Amino acid sequence: MFDNLYKFIRSRYLSSVVVMGLDLAVSFLASLIAITLVKLFLIPFEGFRYFMALYLVASIVVSGISFYGMRTHHSIIRHMRMREVAKLMSVSTVKVLLLLFITILLPEVSLHDPSMIAIWLLDFLLTAFGLVGMRVIMLVVYSVLRGNARSRKSIENILVYGTGDKAVSLVPRLQNSNKYRIVGFLSYGKELKNHTMAGLPVYYFEDKEGFFYVSQHKDVSSIIFAHRDEARLEEDRLMHYCTEKGIKTLYAPSVDDVSLTNSSIREIKIEDLLGRPEIKISMDEIIANFKDKVVMVTGAAGSIGSELCRQLATFGIKKLVLFDNAETPMHNLRLELEEKYPSLDFIPVIGDVRIERRLDFAFRQHHPQVVFHAAAYKHVPLMEENPCEAVLVNVAGSRFVADKCIEYGIEKMVMISTDKAVNPTNIMGCTKRLAEIYVQSLGLALEQGTKQGKTKFVTTRFGNVLGSNGSVIPRFRDQIANGGPVTVTHPEITRFFMTIPEACRLVMEAATMSTGNQIFVFDMGKSVKIAHLAKRMIELAGLVPDKDIKIEYTGLRPGEKLYEEVLSNSENTIPTDHDRIRIAKVREYNYNDATQVMTELESLSRGVDIPNTVRLMKRTVPEFKSKNSPYEIYDKEFEY
Repeated sequence: MFDNLYKFIRSRYLSSVVVMGLDLAVSFLASLIAITLVKLFLIPFEGFRYFMALYLVASIVVSGISFYGMRTHHSIIRHMRMREVAKLMSVSTVKVLLLLFITILLPEVSLHDPSMIAIWLLDFLLTAFGLVGMRVIMLVVYSVLRGNARSRKSIENILVYGTGDKAVSLVPRLQNSNKYRIVGFLSYGKELKNHTMAGLPVYYFEDKEGFFYVSQHKDVSSIIFAHRDEARLEEDRLMHYCTEKGIKTLYAPSVDDVSLTNSSIREIKIEDLLGRPEIKISMDEIIANFKDKVVMVTGAAGSIGSELCRQLATFGIKKLVLFDNAETPMHNLRLELEEKYPSLDFIPVIGDVRIERRLDFAFRQHHPQVVFHAAAYKHVPLMEENPCEAVLVNVAGSRFVADKCIEYGIEKMVMISTDKAVNPTNIMGCTKRLAEIYVQSLGLALEQGTKQGKTKFVTTRFGNVLGSNGSVIPRFRDQIANGGPVTVTHPEITRFFMTIPEACRLVMEAATMSTGNQIFVFDMGKSVKIAHLAKRMIELAGLVPDKDIKIEYTGLRPGEKLYEEVLSNSENTIPTDHDRIRIAKVREYNYNDATQVMTELESLSRGVDIPNTVRLMKRTVPEFKSKNSPYEIYDKEFEY
């Protein structure tokens, strides 16, 4: 019975007409009780009975006017907050002021009459407390019914970590959850011992035993974090305690971004722990820079390209041109954009940056004003095994895109590069450095007037992005799901990581601040040991490393570095106005020399002349020194 009644109440809100009727009844009773009390305990003036009837009629009229004017009957009672209480106090004040104005017009009523003062004061107090009290009673009944219904279901007791505003905001948003019951807040240290927040106790812990005691005492099955930063701070303490105790760690998306539901709460992922505090970006300036423009993204269906498209879709651009040769990912992106951004004018173009005529068609047909060039081959071992294809896509393809930007008068081209272009040790990194060389030399030629054109060229470098296609995190996740082992190339190997949305926001910011012909590098934070990453992912899955899931070391792959280069130190970069973005100091190349090299490289690659292709790459980029690769033999040819 309780379950059915609760479901009925939860599925419906009280009609505003019913709420208005109840409020009018409460207001009328308040006026009646006020007058009755005054009649019993004070000496009323002559003609009080006539006044009493008139006062009660006036009470009904002015109450209706007040309630309707302030729309108190439209508030949903089960979600009542202090704002609604203040509104009820205000409407009670308005009612009594209107009654005062009406009654002082009567000749027998005096402002100095103590009986009248008592009536007005009692009427206000009884009306205000009556309206609030009626709602409190409804809330109590609703809570009792909900408690009885929920007690019959399987529901998890959870603690909210932290005592900030975001943590407290989870309480009202989860009060109707049929899966989670918040039993209190959890904080480190005794500062808030014996305190309560939002009607719930604050529990504390100072060590593992203290946490185990709290979790066992309250039968806690999960800890929920309202902010990623707090989860990162507790990665080496509370997260380990939870893993040892078998308690789940959950994350609730920001209440500013989503409507929190059972389905939006999820378990903590490794991506939540590897990221850094959110980088502040001037989104208004970025949006203004792209608004009402035709934007083209090459490699649009890839990890970076698709996120660029998602962000651009919110900027009010005139048209978005998607250029990629991957049919199925492009189809999936198209479906996503159609569903999420129905008003966006976008054009999917299946094409390959290696085919100049197909690129020409896209530029000629759609006339983009800004081009983001994200098309590239990126996997180091594959490119080490297929160097000519790496050159054709990453070097010749980039050259074709840049040349079309000049030919069609594009305002700005933004090229996505990589940290592996810094002192490259593999084919992929060198091809990206060669693409940088050509684009920068072309920009210098424009600045010097040796070549005609108006395009501003911007290059952005960053490291690994979390969760990109084929990257380490999805691979580890699959290996764990399959029971292991998790394979790591070397116990000491480290990498820099950045989230895909964060990387794309920084790309947008760099594109906005650039005056042209610059290579921007991003502050990637601290490097992460891949072996540590593997262990944490196993623990987050509720398993024990090297017991439930083995970690195996397979040896460095061809061309793989043990440590990535630090991109943004003061020795190799120049600061900008943004503390996370710097400008790289790089050697400048003559455009004619660069063009000659790129033409020869393309010819050698199309002829699949691997030895001479690699030799020319090393001659052009002398800092390219192969590691763990068959191409190390060519390094000896260039030793002086």
